[in-house]
Amino acid sequence: MGRNTALPEGFERFRVTGSAGPDDTGCHVLHIDMDAFFAAVELRTRPELADRPVVVAGAGPRSVVLSANYPARRFGVSSAMPVAAARKLCPHAVYLPPTRGLYGEVSRGVMAIFGEYTPLVEPLSLDEAFLDVRGALRRLGATPSEIGRRIRARVEAEHGVTCSVGVAGVKFVAKLASGIAKPDGMVVVPVSETTAFLRPLPVSALWGVGPKSAEVLRGHGLRTIADIAATPLDRLRRWVGVASAEHLHALAHGRDERAVVPDTEEKSLGAERTFDTDLADRYEQERQLLHLAEKVASTLRGRGLRGRTVSIKVRFSDFRTITRARTLPSATDVARTVHATAVALLAETGTTAAVRLLGVRVEGLAGSGDAEQLSLDDAFPRSRWRDAEIAADVARSKFGAAAVRPASLIERDAQ
Repeated sequence: MGRNTALPEGFERFRVTGSAGPDDTGCHVLHIDMDAFFAAVELRTRPELADRPVVVAGAGPRSVVLSANYPARRFGVSSAMPVAAARKLCPHAVYLPPTRGLYGEVSRGVMAIFGEYTPLVEPLSLDEAFLDVRGALRRLGATPSEIGRRIRARVEAEHGVTCSVGVAGVKFVAKLASGIAKPDGMVVVPVSETTAFLRPLPVSALWGVGPKSAEVLRGHGLRTIADIAATPLDRLRRWVGVASAEHLHALAHGRDERAVVPDTEEKSLGAERTFDTDLADRYEQERQLLHLAEKVASTLRGRGLRGRTVSIKVRFSDFRTITRARTLPSATDVARTVHATAVALLAETGTTAAVRLLGVRVEGLAGSGDAEQLSLDDAFPRSRWRDAEIAADVARSKFGAAAVRPASLIERDAQ
């Protein structure tokens, strides 16, 4: 919802134009969403491509679209679409490979700007966040719209990319507003007009309503948010269940009790990889698990975290996907331990089929301040393995990711 290049009919009155805009009294929630973020970051050094369709995607046969600029979107190209499908829709687009590390760098800069206006910043991904500016209004002597205007100007001036801003009294309305504002716009939904803003929108615009839920609702004649708002709650409960009915009924009336929560504690960290060709060789599968375990463990150590549970994700060529998990005696951030557990979990699946995707995840995270339980069975104690891996982290930070690698990750690459 809202990824349009023009406001829906009747919504123009909510747009902020210049210094003029709707009454934003009580609208303390901002949702800020970068416009075609990955593509916009790439276009900073390729201004000659600005008016041409541009798609950021990997080169492999199974790659998906990471980002598409608005000229490409007019041909139906969208994020997460297979590249093969995108090329059919827009064969004349410029296809650019992603630049590793660049988007995270720009994202950190953008989030830092948000943090200068309010400490209440809730990032949702690299390119979007909620801000609660209630405490900043008096300190800055500004209205919510003015804060949004200042942020937009700074993001463009300092990072060369644009963003769209939704301003409202509650989170889900602010998110809808930023989507409708795209690209490079700001939409304010006055508190007094929240239900009027929501009423004509389709049921799919409601937070938590996916394609299947929308189909169920339409089957009962509910096509717009106004239809849901007008439906007696008891009837809605019979159709979609108690929890869903109460959730949808509240949203349809503009009620959303969720607060902006900064620095949400991470519960898990993981990495996964889709292969250009299915992996049938068990040694190669275990080798890829090592690569993923190294990546996850390094991230854990960098963030001062350890985890108690290791899980794997395995997707086969027919897209069947299985997961397996094991809880360890003590929390770890050691790649050797994570890899050994992942290999054991893979063996326990009992399958010898070729795999399309492998993933490794560590869950049950906590700070790494607690001492790690040692195993007397290890010929080379885990604490020594950890010391070795920390030394490798230091070397990689100075000389690049390929400076120190396990021998098994080098031997076949060199062939």
